[in-house]
Amino acid sequence: MKNYDDIYFQSFCDGLKPDPNFTVSSWADNHRILSSISSAEPGPWRTDRTPYLKEIMDCLSPSNSCEKVVFMKGAQIGGTECGNNWMGFVIHHAPGPMLIVNPTVETAKRTSKMRIDPAIENCPALKEKVSDPRARDSGNTILMKEFPGGVLVMTGANSAVGLRSMPIRYLFLDEVDGYPDDAAGEGDPVNLAIQRTATFSNRKIFMISTPTIKNFSRIETAFLEGDQRYYFVPCPDCGEFQTLKWAQIKWPKGKPEAAYYACEKCGSVWEDHQKAEILKKGKWIATNPNANNKTISFHLSSLYSPHGWTSFGDIAQEFCDVHKDPPRLQVWTNTKLAETWEDMAGEVIDPTGLM
Repeated sequence: MKNYDDIYFQSFCDGLKPDPNFTVSSWADNHRILSSISSAEPGPWRTDRTPYLKEIMDCLSPSNSCEKVVFMKGAQIGGTECGNNWMGFVIHHAPGPMLIVNPTVETAKRTSKMRIDPAIENCPALKEKVSDPRARDSGNTILMKEFPGGVLVMTGANSAVGLRSMPIRYLFLDEVDGYPDDAAGEGDPVNLAIQRTATFSNRKIFMISTPTIKNFSRIETAFLEGDQRYYFVPCPDCGEFQTLKWAQIKWPKGKPEAAYYACEKCGSVWEDHQKAEILKKGKWIATNPNANNKTISFHLSSLYSPHGWTSFGDIAQEFCDVHKDPPRLQVWTNTKLAETWEDMAGEVIDPTGLM
């Protein structure tokens, strides 16, 4: 039989060990399993499939001293799954109260059923932490998941009660440009939610969204407050690092589906199938390094979408379909280029004269 003094001493020594210096990206590579319900590529998570997400996830890790991470993004590049990986890391290694805010309560319920529940169910490390929802008094409901040392709450930006109900250490604000201007007469929902984190000196806030209207976009405003990082990738031929720009997308006349990227320095052609190698060698560069060091901000368009997801040809074809229709062109600009929309067709009124 084991000596109880030995067991006590071993447990005491284990308790003295510091927390492992894990990052969110390494956690995801070791534990995250994507579900067929929420992903077109189910199976083990691989950060090297979307290498641009690694630095974003690692900024959400406890080892990084920043308080707020802002991600202004295009569609189909894995932004929400990045936040879900962070959620899994929190439950498994850094428990505490966490709040996920979607545009509406109904969206929060749908996200819980289609993304959060499958993420927990398919990951053994999380499944053993979160009780079975079918068990009596499990603490696991559609909008709340209890786990040792913390709780995950989901709500909508249209619910003032949900935004001011409890202190929060971790705050995930998803698609903030879809939030209402006012939460049931109590003010801006983003500020209401951020106030919940005020008592935590080690808080983390993750804000992501595709942008909307220029000067009215929450995500654009938050991005400009940070250090404004862009993902620079090297040309396979000349090695020049550059950001992917819509102006460099070319295609044969009448064949947008055959679009390619032309290096802005040497003009060499980059085909869509070369993205994997190009993205792997990319790096984030801050263009506003003198900004508040507590806020790190990232910008990424759908031009970076990995091969097999959204291609250069898909984006070019959609542009040809919508470029004469301003409402549809606005959606394309917001979701594909991750840029705000400014309608220049109408007459612009001088604000000083108007006042």
